[in-house]
Amino acid sequence: MLNLTGSHNPVLCQALVCLQQKNSVMKAGVNKYNISGGLYQEKRMYSSSKRLQVHEYDRVEAVRYAHRWAYSRNPRYLDFENLGGDCTNFASQSIYAGSGVMNFTPVYGWYYVNGYNRTASWTGVGYLYNFLVGNKGVGPFAEVVDAKDVQPGDIVQLSFLGGGVFNHSPVIVQTGSPPGIDNILVAAHTYDVDYYALTNYTWVDIRFLHIIGVRK
Repeated sequence: MLNLTGSHNPVLCQALVCLQQKNSVMKAGVNKYNISGGLYQEKRMYSSSKRLQVHEYDRVEAVRYAHRWAYSRNPRYLDFENLGGDCTNFASQSIYAGSGVMNFTPVYGWYYVNGYNRTASWTGVGYLYNFLVGNKGVGPFAEVVDAKDVQPGDIVQLSFLGGGVFNHSPVIVQTGSPPGIDNILVAAHTYDVDYYALTNYTWVDIRFLHIIGVRK
């Protein structure tokens, strides 16, 4: 039988060391992910006593990113052009530029590590909608609004065939004053456009996602 009561027992000492290391990592709350050669650090909150704070969504950065990559591809991310379309991947990248944080909740969160380690919400039109309007945790959150209430950096989603299925997620980069369907300009992938009039699309249904803020 093992004696676990002695202060110099090697099994007990090793167990204590492992416990101390685990506690140290949990307190630090930092996880590292390799995103296509770049190191991304995610700081998580492990203590229930720490409440998430709502921060302003940086619309300038979101729109700047959309303009920067509208006609090209950021090499940090897989191009989904031939894998069902890259529009929502591009929209998520733009939102991330304006929010600065991902939600690493398995399955129902919103994150991208690489092409094989990501949530459906990062690249799927309907899944992005579900995350943004239902998110109560870390990351950006949104509400469905009328066209008159959108701002640059928000997302518009289009249904080309109806039936409640939405197919496209352009990023709003400019609006008139007041905003309206006739004066909204977007950037998008698949097909690549920038400063593109929303009315150039033909849709059966349309919805606007206004990003309210970002929880961190």
